[in-house]
Amino acid sequence: MARAFISPNSKTNKTIDAIDRKREKELRFILTKSRDNAADLSVKLVQKLLDNKILETTSDRAIKELFEKQLSGLINIDEFDMRFKVAPIRTITSNANLISLYLTQYIIEDLLDHPKIQDIYGDDLDVYKVVDSVISNIKPS
Repeated sequence: MARAFISPNSKTNKTIDAIDRKREKELRFILTKSRDNAADLSVKLVQKLLDNKILETTSDRAIKELFEKQLSGLINIDEFDMRFKVAPIRTITSNANLISLYLTQYIIEDLLDHPKIQDIYGDDLDVYKVVDSVISNIKPS
């Protein structure tokens, strides 16, 4: 979506730029924390998905390793590719967490075809809420 032309000296433009910088800084922080804590986050995420009966699997360990790999590799994904991946569900909720959206879309689209997954239950919002409940714990204070 094109941004309306605003004078470069405008206070509004400076405010918008400050908000954009803050969001980018927060995203980098979350990506770094998700990489550094990938093992713990993947265990919590798989457990939460199983507890809420979102996932049915034959191997918890295999799914944990998949999520650990995803969380570790998020920092290397181009922002355009990440936004393209989450485009189908970006309006699922207002002010959505990009990382939670990415993992939700990964579960819905890619994980569904994994041989160790028997089934995935719930709609997109149900999956997002469970994923975000784990990922939101690493947001900066």
